[in-house]
Amino acid sequence: MPPSLDASAVLAWCRLSLRALGRAREEIDAINVYPVADGDTGTNLYLTLESAAQAVEAVFDAHATAAAPAALPSLPEALRAMSHGALIGARGNSGTILAQLLRGMNEAVAAGAGEPVRIGAAELRAALRTAAASAYEAVARPVEGTMLTVAVGAAEAADAAAGGVEDVVRAAYEGARAALAATPEQLGVLRRAGVVDAGGLGLVAVLGALADAVTGDSAFTSASASASADRLSGTDFRAGHPPHDEEDLCPDDAEPGGPAFEVIFLLEAADPAVATLRTRLDALGVSLVVVGGDGLWHVHVHVDDVGAAIEAGIEAGRPYRIRVTHFADQTRQPAVAGIPRAERAHRAVVAVVRGDGLAALCARAGATVVAVRPGEQPASGEIAAAIRRAHAHEVVLLPNDRDLRHAAGAAVEQARADGVRVALIPTRSAVQGLAALAVHEPSRRFDEDVVAMTSAAGATRYGELAVAEHRSWTMAGVCQAGDVLGLIDGDVAVIGADLTTTATALLDRMLASGGELVTLILGADAPADLATTVDTHIRGAHLAVDTLIYEGGQRSCPLLIGVE
Repeated sequence: MPPSLDASAVLAWCRLSLRALGRAREEIDAINVYPVADGDTGTNLYLTLESAAQAVEAVFDAHATAAAPAALPSLPEALRAMSHGALIGARGNSGTILAQLLRGMNEAVAAGAGEPVRIGAAELRAALRTAAASAYEAVARPVEGTMLTVAVGAAEAADAAAGGVEDVVRAAYEGARAALAATPEQLGVLRRAGVVDAGGLGLVAVLGALADAVTGDSAFTSASASASADRLSGTDFRAGHPPHDEEDLCPDDAEPGGPAFEVIFLLEAADPAVATLRTRLDALGVSLVVVGGDGLWHVHVHVDDVGAAIEAGIEAGRPYRIRVTHFADQTRQPAVAGIPRAERAHRAVVAVVRGDGLAALCARAGATVVAVRPGEQPASGEIAAAIRRAHAHEVVLLPNDRDLRHAAGAAVEQARADGVRVALIPTRSAVQGLAALAVHEPSRRFDEDVVAMTSAAGATRYGELAVAEHRSWTMAGVCQAGDVLGLIDGDVAVIGADLTTTATALLDRMLASGGELVTLILGADAPADLATTVDTHIRGAHLAVDTLIYEGGQRSCPLLIGVE
């Protein structure tokens, strides 16, 4: 039987893509100058593909343990898993576009009749065309000379290819390489830096893996890696393009003085609401990419106003897995042939938080944020990825949850294995994390900064309100379902009938041993007058105590309290 694309080939494609991107990741990161020179395109593509590969592996594992273990998933099943995994795990601008390319291929195959075991040349051509077209539609303001251009080059070359699937994948790969080589002539920032588009180079690696999976010829994946190396040595993609000056890394088409934050989230929303969201986010920022469908979307945008971007998501539907990255901590000059690699950011802070308001607050303070979905706990790998995403030699990690100490510790070990110097400050509440962030000073020696942040966190007593779900014994006595509990440092100290009364009683208890500053972080379901009432009580009952009030948006508790 002539070569074709089936479920086993999809699985091989995932594994080979991971291997190819793993080899080329640092080189791709190094030439990342557009749209922001933040040096993470290779990493983002790798993490996106890793999520896709895990989803495909899970489908194969499920079939292996089914009643008929010899049965394999169908091709649409494998492509659906790959597409969905990429959507869920998409990172950055490049990863989001890759997720949409995979979704386009999946939609083209799904549009055929039934559940085909494999597809031939004509169907693969159609899938590549649909992938490129859908990626263009997902980007609010498409720019030529980018990953999109490379996708079109692959699709057009595949369309022109005669023969079978082998010929199509070979043509797609060569078409992508040719389009990639032309990107410096299409985008000024690439021309001035003397590099090709980083996302396009990653896509060439992925298409090389597809050709390898279909044909069994490992020359495609080794060629993709060597192309990256050739580009860095100036013998291939850099030919004819002069080295850049440092000032050239802020050209007109690379967002000079652009937005300070990257905001990414998954969104459960209906199609009409997403259309409105696109319009709002396009007015708020740049690099807007919205991919997905069938009620689940992945949103990526660069903005200055993080809160407004998240609020737009809330109005459209239910955003979760919110990630906010502060470019000032991340942006660095790339390494290119003949030019030494500039230093990464000297130091960064990674904060794990629950609630949109807390995420925005920490991001404005300069932290790289891991936003946790209600009812979930982040895995160590997700925290480790955030540490890598901070792109700093030294990182301070604030878990802000006493239940995360094991996951945070494992993430620290992973990051240290990558050569990053990481200090874990055992903050057990977001208010302790905010206190640590308030005294963070990157110009100090690392150890001195960690000591100061640890001291500030340790000097902050934390409390919170919760509602009892059932009758139980506590340190403050027996509570009934529906009672409001006031906790200090994780232990129940007050049992009350309503939020306001319990909050004031809890604060009186916490301030009995002294305090100069009270921080109140309101949850998503907190009553409108809770903050005002509590603030008035503090001012009347506790002289010389200042109050700070923030909208945290956390759903785990209506009020977080910090006393310093």
